Amino acid sequence: MEKVDWKVEGMTCTNCALSINRYLEKEGQKDIKVNFIGGEVSFEMNGNKTKDELTKGIADLGYKVVDEKTATHPENLNIKKQHFFSNHLQRFLFCLPFTLVLMLHMLPWHPAFLMNPWIQLAICLPVYVVGMNYFGVSAVKSLRRGIPNMNVLIAIGSTAAFVYSIIGTVGNMGMNYVFYETAATIITLVFLGEWVEHKSVDTTQKELKKLAATQKVMANMIAFDEEHKEIIFPVENTSLHVGDLILIKTGEQVPIDCKILWGDASVNEALLTGESKPIKKTKKDALIGGSLITDGIVKAQVTAVGKDTVLSNILTLVKEAQSEKPPIQQLADKISAVFVPAVLGIALLTFLINYFAFDVSGTSSLMRSIAVLVISCPCAMGLATPAAIAVGLGRAAKNGILFRNAKSLELFKNIQTVVFDKTGTLTKGNFNVAGFQSLELSDENFKQVVFSMEKFSNHPIAKAIAESWKMNNPVSWKKIEEIKGLGIKAEDTEGNSYLLGSYKIAASQTNDNTHTAYLLKNDKLIGWFNLEDEIRPEAKDVITYLHTKNIETILLSGDTLDRTQKIADTLGIDKVYAEKTPEEKLKIIEKLNTEKPVAMVGDGVNDAPALAKATIGISMSDATQLAVQSAQVVLMNKGIHQLPLALGLGKHTFKTIKGNLFWAFIYNVVAIPIAAIGLLQPGIAALAMGFSDVVLAINSLWLRFRKVI
Repeated sequence: MEKVDWKVEGMTCTNCALSINRYLEKEGQKDIKVNFIGGEVSFEMNGNKTKDELTKGIADLGYKVVDEKTATHPENLNIKKQHFFSNHLQRFLFCLPFTLVLMLHMLPWHPAFLMNPWIQLAICLPVYVVGMNYFGVSAVKSLRRGIPNMNVLIAIGSTAAFVYSIIGTVGNMGMNYVFYETAATIITLVFLGEWVEHKSVDTTQKELKKLAATQKVMANMIAFDEEHKEIIFPVENTSLHVGDLILIKTGEQVPIDCKILWGDASVNEALLTGESKPIKKTKKDALIGGSLITDGIVKAQVTAVGKDTVLSNILTLVKEAQSEKPPIQQLADKISAVFVPAVLGIALLTFLINYFAFDVSGTSSLMRSIAVLVISCPCAMGLATPAAIAVGLGRAAKNGILFRNAKSLELFKNIQTVVFDKTGTLTKGNFNVAGFQSLELSDENFKQVVFSMEKFSNHPIAKAIAESWKMNNPVSWKKIEEIKGLGIKAEDTEGNSYLLGSYKIAASQTNDNTHTAYLLKNDKLIGWFNLEDEIRPEAKDVITYLHTKNIETILLSGDTLDRTQKIADTLGIDKVYAEKTPEEKLKIIEKLNTEKPVAMVGDGVNDAPALAKATIGISMSDATQLAVQSAQVVLMNKGIHQLPLALGLGKHTFKTIKGNLFWAFIYNVVAIPIAAIGLLQPGIAALAMGFSDVVLAINSLWLRFRKVI
């Protein structure tokens, strides 16, 4: 199936997202994700419909696909032309003068002509037309697709006041039956409230937009003329292809993922990792698109373009996580789905009970019923979770923390144990050869055999040896294989077998378990070597922080017990599991998970099974490996110093969601009865409804600045 990613305009609430979701489900599309805050829609096409047909279907719902090249041909689609007013601020500014004039008749010194209901009708009519052009059209479309939205309440409330006033005007019933200012006030103030709400919600995407803004920049492309002379000319990075040559100078942004062919540079990767300290890069080093050259000039070759770049992968991960719904949102979505019909029923009961049971006049009963309609806010419940998640994920991405799904944010609140891998996680993984001993071969031959075996492995220890003992005449093996959790096994052309690995393979031949790796030839110990690794400087502080939060720490490693225990003692880690294979690590994580929720921090490759089994898998990763990570959370800044921030953001994002949902429920539970008993005028109710969502947005935005660790 083809994966489709669209940007869709016009979504303002959960019901909008639900409408598009249900439409795509009805058309048989799979794996549908809709994020109304960011306007992203993704799904897998089943082939039954073309992109143009699906785009037209979304347009018929009242929304517009704006960036899908193959599905935005105006001549093929039934998409309406741009309205005269492009946003709610313009609508509000148009309606405001008319509404203010109508309100003057309520003052003691009002102009006499305003007491003429026909003049009030003429003043109110432009406001009502503009209001119905938006609220009315949206309401009709939502009813037609069977998912009534908030605009149904606004349209019915303002129309009830307007029609009631027309009846009073035509029947010459007097000013007590004329409420044009109520209809105009509802429409005008809701436009104001929605504009403020949209601006507030839009701000929750600030950090993500910063990343997205760096995706299209200019690059200095290198080409050669007929005489093989170098020519440099500017092109958009979107025009580059893998293999193209580019020049990047001091102060310029790296336009796209590339590899240095010539030159040295200091690179600031703060946009991607949250670390502003420049990193030295030289020949063959990778440069990540979006980073900044602070010093130096390099010539580089493009290694990835489009959706394959690191920055594009980051944006995709964050957007997909925003589209996910954590379990806490499911109840709110169920309530939102039946909210509008329920409010319509409550409004009708309000009128009937006030008029018949409490002998309230028909006019007052109608005003109370209208107040119930316009003060109700189904959007608040739909906005509670997405707004908080958008801010939490944005702050995390800014600091080099990527959440693969929103569920991880919620799961963090329960974590009671954090399990660490050793090599490359608590240590830097930059090994230096501290010594070696050959019992049978010459030193040069020993190095040759070890190098020839280690070069086939991606383990950090193997990479260190391959780099330190690199030679041009490696052994040509007849057969070689890597045995996970044990080592490397090889057979030369003469039939000799070699085994290189941890103390496990040599335990029957020596009691000395202090060496890093041992080499056996035909099951006989012929030597060993030692490597030194440095503990990460932030490791001690991270472990101390976890203990202050009453979180148990465990070190789980395949290394020897002595070396593992030494690091655990240095850092103050509570418990140690050493000399474990990947399979054994998996079983340990399974057992720990049955006792209490566990987060595991590992390299994301060798520990993939254990990371997947943990309640939350947290991957240590170089940014260039981001796309192949299997963990739920990725730390991109080459260290664990942001682990406390990841834990803190997870817990506080969940707290923010709970606070938002509490406000959304309480607001409606309290506001509707107050309106029903006549303590709120429809105009004030409209303003309260408009700004109720703003409270949620502000509470969510506070997560950007709140201290979470």
